Amino acid sequence: MTDQRTSGILLHITSLPSAFGIGDLGPAAYAFVDLLAASGQRYWQVLPLNPTDPAFGNSPYSSASAFAMEPLLISPDRLVECGYLHEEDIAGYPSLAGTHIDYSTVGAAKRAILELAWMRFQQSAHDSRFHDFCREHAVWLNPYVLFVALKRESTGRVWNQWENGLRTRDSEALKAARDRHADALERERFFQFLVFQQWFDLKRYANERGVLLVGDVPIYVNYDSVDVWSNPSLFKLDEQYRPRVVAGVPPDYFSKTGQLWGNPVYDWAALQASGFEWWMGRLGHTLHLFDKVRIDHFRGLVAYWEVPFGEKTAVNGVWRAVPSEDFFNVLRGRFPGLPIIAEDLGVITEDVVAVRERFGFPGMKLVVFAFDEDNPDHPYLPHNIESNSVAYTGTHDNNTARGWYEREADEATRERLQAYVGHRVTPESVHRDLARLVMMTVSRTAIIPMQDVLGLGAEARMNVPSTPSGNWTWRLHPGQATPEAVEWFADCTRRFGRYWSRK
Repeated sequence: MTDQRTSGILLHITSLPSAFGIGDLGPAAYAFVDLLAASGQRYWQVLPLNPTDPAFGNSPYSSASAFAMEPLLISPDRLVECGYLHEEDIAGYPSLAGTHIDYSTVGAAKRAILELAWMRFQQSAHDSRFHDFCREHAVWLNPYVLFVALKRESTGRVWNQWENGLRTRDSEALKAARDRHADALERERFFQFLVFQQWFDLKRYANERGVLLVGDVPIYVNYDSVDVWSNPSLFKLDEQYRPRVVAGVPPDYFSKTGQLWGNPVYDWAALQASGFEWWMGRLGHTLHLFDKVRIDHFRGLVAYWEVPFGEKTAVNGVWRAVPSEDFFNVLRGRFPGLPIIAEDLGVITEDVVAVRERFGFPGMKLVVFAFDEDNPDHPYLPHNIESNSVAYTGTHDNNTARGWYEREADEATRERLQAYVGHRVTPESVHRDLARLVMMTVSRTAIIPMQDVLGLGAEARMNVPSTPSGNWTWRLHPGQATPEAVEWFADCTRRFGRYWSRK
């Protein structure tokens, strides 16, 4: 990511403290940038910012759009500051200051606030920036707002169950729908304008203080998304627009039946014939939002596991090659420097390693997994980690360091960790022991989840993979990031030569 040793913190926007029931792009986000800058951090890593859906457990990795942003991230405080709302408009907002997000309550309350901002916007002289935004982002914005309106009109039905003209995107049917929903389309455009405006205000503030923002790109998109509805030829669908095959991963040590994700897979021949234009647009859009981008399930850009639609498990799948050399050459030509992190966790084959190394992408190393076996050659042990990598204690998909130590690590694993660090490890100290191991590696970049900076337990876990509910709800409460914890992390950053300061 850079030749200088650097570090950062992983914390999703929704996990910030807020009086509005969910972390947002308001005062707490700016305060967190200040915390990062004051403690010498170079990076703030977040999860995908795309719209979420209760039908998919509010996962940021399952969205109706690969381009739009989640309106729940809009800060009411910032709307008041910018004149889109008055103080009295938010005075009646329900008190939602708990440590976990209630998406149902938050969604209704936030929607009411946004509707009020839209009404006030209509009553005022229109901001020219809104019209500029709509023109600049029309390619993805216009299909997205129409998709949202048609989903609402159809009471949430999947797009392949819409009436034939809308399902097949007949031009006359689409025109009639745009006319029918003209006001709703403009309102959804306005919500996207607000969240993008607030995001870029925050990004500018962070960059001015030397903090770079790291985003996350899920490799696959949802079937019930505007991306598939508006680009069906780029996916392996049948004549009725149903998936012929779906994505997953094959059986391995962790799962005898593999993982059946169910996302439609790309038709890479069609993508290649178009010069990978959809992917170029997607990554160009994302690189405009962020300074660095982590690509989730990077191996799927080299070869992917496809399973016939209708299978109950991922057992009966097959590997399919991706024209990765051509893809990454086109990508590098379009975006010199390619500020990409390759999520290469799990079972990774030699061809994936070869592509990652050929294009110079740093991979990921999770120290929390290094002690599960008695193996001095384990690739995640600090002494084996190479410099062109990003080292973590863990990510959003595994337990916190303390939660892992207390609930998952057996006695042998604990003893291996203790022998490695050379002193007694306790539930109260394990987060600092693992963070120190990460910070002292030769990885150019070290990222620590905020839960591990603070030593929080399993109650602060963000996601348990393959569980449909109860995830993505954790957030900080005011004052939880104590000065003592922040100062310890800043000192650790200095001690291992990662402290970033603006020259």
